[in-house]
Amino acid sequence: MKPIETKQEYNDYVDKKSPNSPIFKNCFNAFFVGGLICSIGQIIMDFCKFKGMDETISSTVVSIVLIAVSAILTGLNIFNKIGKFAGAGSLIPITGFANSIVSPAIEYKSEGYIMGVGGKMFTIAGPVLVFGISSSVIIGIIATLFI
Repeated sequence: MKPIETKQEYNDYVDKKSPNSPIFKNCFNAFFVGGLICSIGQIIMDFCKFKGMDETISSTVVSIVLIAVSAILTGLNIFNKIGKFAGAGSLIPITGFANSIVSPAIEYKSEGYIMGVGGKMFTIAGPVLVFGISSSVIIGIIATLFI
């Protein structure tokens, strides 16, 4: 094989070796699974309201149930299979956040409960929390000043 000399030759080489991604299939899978997760959440919400709970309690129950189910599915290695099929459709709802906490905890369990599970549990979710909380505080300050 002759050496790659120009940027165009390199781009051609990468295009030839890279697999094509089925974009429409991936988008459909993400939309379907994300919608299914949200529909399950809505069913739980409607059931809670049917049982006489108010809006706040019902939404709290939905969050708790979805987090618990995704944590259990992560522990059983089922959530990873759903994630491979659905892509971002399984990661965007709150279920993805639960998965990002449970996965490192399982992976680093062999290092012990303190330095392994406790120390590594938020390696993925930590930056999300930091930037999410920071941006919400900044937006809150801006809203307070201008609204």
